[in-house]
Amino acid sequence: MRPARPLFTRLPGLLAPCLLAGLLMCTAWAAEAPAETVIEDLSTAQLEQRLKDIDTELDNLARYSLRSGYGAIGWRSKVHDTPDHTEWVQIDLGEEYPIDQLILVPSLMRNAATGYESEGFPSSFRVIAGSKEHPEGIVLESVHANEGMLPRQAPVIVDCGRAKASWIRIEATRLSPRSWDSKYLFQLSETLVFSGQRNVALGRSVKASSDVKSLANSANDLVDGFMPYMMDAAHGEQSLAFLASIRPDHTTSFTVDLGAPQPLDRIHLHSVDVSDSVPQPLPGDHGLPGQLLVMGANRADFTDAKLILNYIKTSSYDTGPIIARNIPLTTCRYVKLTAEKPYIVPFRSKAMPRNRLTARIGFAEIELFADDQNVALHRPVRADVQESSDRFLSALTDGNNQFGNILPIRTWMEQLARRHDLETERPLIALALNDRYLRQKTNLRRLVWLAVLLGAGIIITILIGRISHMRQIEEIRERLAADLHDELGADLYTIGLLGDAARIAKDTPARLDDVLQRHKEVITRAGSSLRQRIKVHETKGNAGSLHDDMKRLAHRIMADMEYEISVEGEEYLAGLKPVTRDDLRLFFKECLVNISRHSGATRIKAHLKARPKQLILTISDNGRGLAREGDKDGSAIPESLQRRAHLLKAKISASSNASGDTEGTCVTLKLRISHNRRQPQI
Repeated sequence: MRPARPLFTRLPGLLAPCLLAGLLMCTAWAAEAPAETVIEDLSTAQLEQRLKDIDTELDNLARYSLRSGYGAIGWRSKVHDTPDHTEWVQIDLGEEYPIDQLILVPSLMRNAATGYESEGFPSSFRVIAGSKEHPEGIVLESVHANEGMLPRQAPVIVDCGRAKASWIRIEATRLSPRSWDSKYLFQLSETLVFSGQRNVALGRSVKASSDVKSLANSANDLVDGFMPYMMDAAHGEQSLAFLASIRPDHTTSFTVDLGAPQPLDRIHLHSVDVSDSVPQPLPGDHGLPGQLLVMGANRADFTDAKLILNYIKTSSYDTGPIIARNIPLTTCRYVKLTAEKPYIVPFRSKAMPRNRLTARIGFAEIELFADDQNVALHRPVRADVQESSDRFLSALTDGNNQFGNILPIRTWMEQLARRHDLETERPLIALALNDRYLRQKTNLRRLVWLAVLLGAGIIITILIGRISHMRQIEEIRERLAADLHDELGADLYTIGLLGDAARIAKDTPARLDDVLQRHKEVITRAGSSLRQRIKVHETKGNAGSLHDDMKRLAHRIMADMEYEISVEGEEYLAGLKPVTRDDLRLFFKECLVNISRHSGATRIKAHLKARPKQLILTISDNGRGLAREGDKDGSAIPESLQRRAHLLKAKISASSNASGDTEGTCVTLKLRISHNRRQPQI
């Protein structure tokens, strides 16, 4: 038969699935990522690609190159003790335009800990546009500064969706603090309102809810075209500005030939590049004349000239890296820029008298716009000054400055805003990647340990399996030996007894026939038992009553002895497993054989008492008693009985059974019954 195996024999089968489950869990840990943000929804490969794309895009965007030393700061409101105040600034565009983009350039302040940051940029604001259709204005956009908006160096871009507007109001609904005293205010460096590529807010009239006027701050400075950056494009060749020395009393002019009449409406003059040294040896307005007349004409001799711009510099606050001016729409082919009041530099050469003055004039670039296109690009320039060995007139229209390409203002601002977005996103991507790498490293370590455990588990499983198999083989051998000894030995002994009985009954034919018949039955049963034991108990055991089996055995083995067999609790015996019942039968049989062989007894008594959880078998005789007096450790118990008790996992004891003139022996077997106990596989 095949009873259920003990727990230790099933451990290998349980261990491997547990380790495999651990591997699957570790794989799940590696793949699992909380889906809280878009970044965390991306795979590791996607994050790596995103980081690569960001770096590639950053390499193609303009950089923050902050100016210093000249130009107006912008506009600021009065200060407040709390942020919940409304401050606004309103720009009159002069006429109604279809506007598609508003750009707010923050005022920058140097933070000792973090570098340049915006100051006074509102935490929440809204953009209101007025037009003929909506004279009271409509809200184009409400912006609440979230994570990533502040702090910033870059401009903020608001999409206006091609709305029509004759005025624009930026209304701060929640203020932010300034760094040095934590007072709240609204502050901007520049405001640009684009219709296409044209900044229609440039030089327009501005009103404000409050205005702290100073030389460097006023509401009109909000649309003067001066920003806190120098144009530092990612591409293009470096170009040195044209700069020439002239006599202070000499009127110098530059003439640009556009090749054909062009409808000009805007001019940009880029200041001479300041030095890279720190501190800078030259002021920011170096080379810019105190007064510059810009004339347009269609004739080369300028006999039909028209004045299109009269630029007057009253202080360094009237200058900046780019001097941008809208001009009346003028169609012309030739444009002449004349320095009426040249830039004067104190003469510093020791070889010349100290009262001698010199003048300089120059620009990094001259841009003339018609229909949002720089029509002066790569056009020839004439001047009444001499070129030097490293400063050329062609630099005035080559489209480059000291950093590289000169970009359209709108494109430049968009690139700076895009840079801010990417530089805000990049550390988040890098942090997420580092977290993924750390998680992968941890999971790899877990996988290694689990692999080691799995390997150890496999080895342990193999060893346990082999040990279990060896134990099963040993148990089968032990059981087979016990069965052969108990079953076959008892049968052989019975055959011997019957042979003796046959010799005695040879003169009594009736008695001899009975003995020979019993002799034949025993031999037949011995052969059947031998075949059964060789098959290692593949049958289901004796399914009959244990009480009846005990009576049959006593009848066969005890011959002419007196015997008494009683059973108590037969209903509990019916629930015994066949192997247990078979082992009890063999134990009883071996007891009878030992009594018959060695005790010299004439009478035996067997009592089997069964309870729900215990079974007690007591066998007593009136023979010679124990082999050794004073035996208390069971050494007088025959080895065959001890072996059978071991197979039953029962306790066996033996004691003298003195009664009258005889001693006798009492053998007691106690067996705990557990109907759920698993028996060894045999």
